[in-house]
Amino acid sequence: MKAFLLLAIVLILSGLRAEGQGLSNEPKFRLSYLVDSSGRLTIDEITNQKFESVSGRRLNLGLSSAVYWIKIELSKSVHPSDILKIFNGTLTKVILYSKEGDSYGSQRFSIEKVGEFSSYKTQYPIFDLPVLTQSSVVYLQVWSHNVLDLPFYVNDRSHIMKSVSFDFLYFGIYAGIILVMFFYNSFLYFSVKDKNYLYYVIYILMVGLAQACLKGYSTLFLWPNNEWLIRQSVNLSIAMSGIFAIPFVVNFLNIRQNAPKFLYVLLALVVIYLIGIFISVSGNYILAQQVLQINASLVSITILVCGGYIFSQGYRPALFLIVSWFFFLSGVMIYILKDVGVLSFNIFTNNSILIGSGLEAALLSFALADKINTYKKEKEESQTQALLISKENEKLIREQNMVLEQRVEERTHALKESNESLQMTLDHLKETQAQLIEAEKMASLGQLTAGVAHEINNPINFVTSNVGPLKRDIRIVWDAMDAIQRVALSDLPVEEKEHQINRYREEQDIEYLKTEIDFLLRGMHEGANRTAEIVKSLRIFSRVDEDSLKFADINEGLDSTLVILNSVIRDGIHVNKQYAEVPLVECYPGKLNQVFLNIITNAIYAINKKFDGSTGGILEIRTAVTGDTVSISIQDNGMGIPDDIKDKIFEPFFTTKEVGEGTGLGMSIVYNTIKKHKGEIKVESQTGQGTKFVLMIPLMQQIG
Repeated sequence: MKAFLLLAIVLILSGLRAEGQGLSNEPKFRLSYLVDSSGRLTIDEITNQKFESVSGRRLNLGLSSAVYWIKIELSKSVHPSDILKIFNGTLTKVILYSKEGDSYGSQRFSIEKVGEFSSYKTQYPIFDLPVLTQSSVVYLQVWSHNVLDLPFYVNDRSHIMKSVSFDFLYFGIYAGIILVMFFYNSFLYFSVKDKNYLYYVIYILMVGLAQACLKGYSTLFLWPNNEWLIRQSVNLSIAMSGIFAIPFVVNFLNIRQNAPKFLYVLLALVVIYLIGIFISVSGNYILAQQVLQINASLVSITILVCGGYIFSQGYRPALFLIVSWFFFLSGVMIYILKDVGVLSFNIFTNNSILIGSGLEAALLSFALADKINTYKKEKEESQTQALLISKENEKLIREQNMVLEQRVEERTHALKESNESLQMTLDHLKETQAQLIEAEKMASLGQLTAGVAHEINNPINFVTSNVGPLKRDIRIVWDAMDAIQRVALSDLPVEEKEHQINRYREEQDIEYLKTEIDFLLRGMHEGANRTAEIVKSLRIFSRVDEDSLKFADINEGLDSTLVILNSVIRDGIHVNKQYAEVPLVECYPGKLNQVFLNIITNAIYAINKKFDGSTGGILEIRTAVTGDTVSISIQDNGMGIPDDIKDKIFEPFFTTKEVGEGTGLGMSIVYNTIKKHKGEIKVESQTGQGTKFVLMIPLMQQIG
C-alpha cells in the first residue's frame, strides 16, 4: 500500500512540475462564447453577434447537445511558434476559424478521424495559430456528446507536446497498474478458483477501459476508425464498469447472507445501468450520460453504506472495500470539483480519477490477498483444533475401550437372553398366526356347513323317500311273478291261463307299476348323481396340499367354490360365468380356492346387503389369459366399498361386518395368498354401484 501512496505523490509532484515548466501562466488570450442551439449558424453569421465573456483560460459548459462558438482573442505576446491545445479527449468535433484575407480559413479536429486534419497525433485537439498580421481573433466551433469541459492552453509547441507526453506517461503508469492487477489476479483465479478474483479482474478491466475512454486513449489506439464505438464508448464503458462492480461487491462482502436487503437495491441499480445503455444506443447520448452519472452516484453511496453496515457486524473485508472505495470516490470528487470550477485545472486534478482508481485496484487486490490469508489462517487454526480434538478423542477412546469391552460383554449376555426370549415370542406368534389362519378357514367352513348339509340332504332325502315305494312295488312284482308261475304250472287250458293272467295284470295295474318303478329309479339316480357332484366339489375345494405347487384347473376351482356356496346364493342373485380356455396353472390349489371362497362370500354379502332378498343381484365371474398370466375377475353390483376404507380392506382383523359375522382375516389371507403366487390384485369399487376384484397370477411359478 505504501508503494502506491508514494506513486500518487510522485504523480502529483511531477504534474505540478510539468505545469510550471511547460504551461505558462502568462495571459495570452481572453475567452468568450456563444450558444448555437440550432447548430446552423455559420462563421460569417456569428462574427457580429455578442459573445459572453469568461474569466480565466478554462470554459466548462457541462452536458449539452448544443453547438458552441468560442471566441479567442489572442494577445500580442503570442509567439509564432505557439500552438493551441484543448485539454479534452472526448470532444466530438472542433473547427478553428481564422481570418485569411477577406475570408476565414479553417482547421478541423474530428474524433471520427483522429488527426485527419492535423499533424498532431494525439487525442487532444491541437491547432496551429495564425500569424498575427490582420486579426488577433480566432473562433472555435465545438460540440460533444460528453462533458464540455474546455481548458485552453496557448504555449510553445515543445512545451505543449511535453505536457502531452506527461499525460501519456501518467496514463501509461495507470494502465500498467491495471494490467498488472489484471494478470496477477487472473493467475490467482485459475489457481484457487475463487469467484472473487474473476469478478475483480473483470471489474478493474472495465474501470481501466472507462478511464481510457474518458481520456480519449481508446479513440486514439483501440478503435480510431469506428465511429459508432467512438460515440458510444464513454457511456458503455461507464455502464459496464458499474454493472461489473456490483457482482464483485455482492460476492466479496457476501451480501446474500450479511445484508440480503441491499441485494435488491443493487439489482435495481443494475437495471438502471441497462436502461442507460439502451438510451445511449438509441442515440440520446446526453440523456444517457445524465442517467449513468446519477446512477453511478447511487451505486457508490449504496456500496459505502452497505460496506459500513457489514463492517459494523464484524466482517473485516468490508474495511478494505470502504477504504478502497473512499480513494476512488475521492478521485472522482476532485475531478468533479475541477469540472465545476471549485478546484483549479492542473495535472493532479485532471488525473485524480486515475490516481483514485489505481489505488482502489491495488487496495482491492490487497483485500483479496488478505481474504486468502484469512482463509489460510482459519484453515491452520481449524487443523490445529482438529489435531487437539483428535488427540483428546484418542485419549478418551483408550479410556472408554475398557469400559466398552465390559459393557459389550454385559450387553452380549443380555442380548443372548433377549434373543432367546424373542425367539420364543416369535415361535409363539408364528403358532398364533397359523392358528388364526386355521380359525379363519374353520370359520368359513363352519358358515358353509349348514348349507352343504342342506345341499347333500336334499338328494339323500329324495333317495330315501323313494326307497319305501320302490320296495312296495318290488314286492308287488315278486307277488305277480309268483301268481303267474302258479297259473303257468296249473293244468288249466291255455285260454284259461291267459284269461287269469290278464285279469291279474289288470287287478295289479302292472303298466302303472312299471312307470312308477322307472320314475322312482330315475329320481334315485339323479339324487345319487347330485350327491356325488357335491362330494366331488368338496373334495376339489378342500385340498390339503398347502405347501406344494401343483397344476390345477382354475375354472374347475371356481365351479367347485360356487357349488359349495350354492346354498347361500339366493334366488334373487344371478350368477354369470364367462370362462376362457385357461391352461393348467402352477399354483397352490387349496389356497386359491380359499381366495375364491372369501371374495365370492363377500360379494354375496354385499349383494344381500343391498337387495335384501329381492331380485337384481348379479355376480359375474370371468377368466382370461394374457401372455403368461391368467386373470380372474369377480364382480358384483352390491353396496361397494367406501373410499375412506378402500386402503384398509387387506389389513388383518379389519372388517365392516357385524360382530360374529366375520373375523377380519379373510381379505388379509387373500392378499398374502396372491403375493405368495407372485401375482397382483386390483380393486375397483364405487359406493352403491358394486365392487370388482381382478386377480392376476402367473401360469408358471419361477422358484428362487
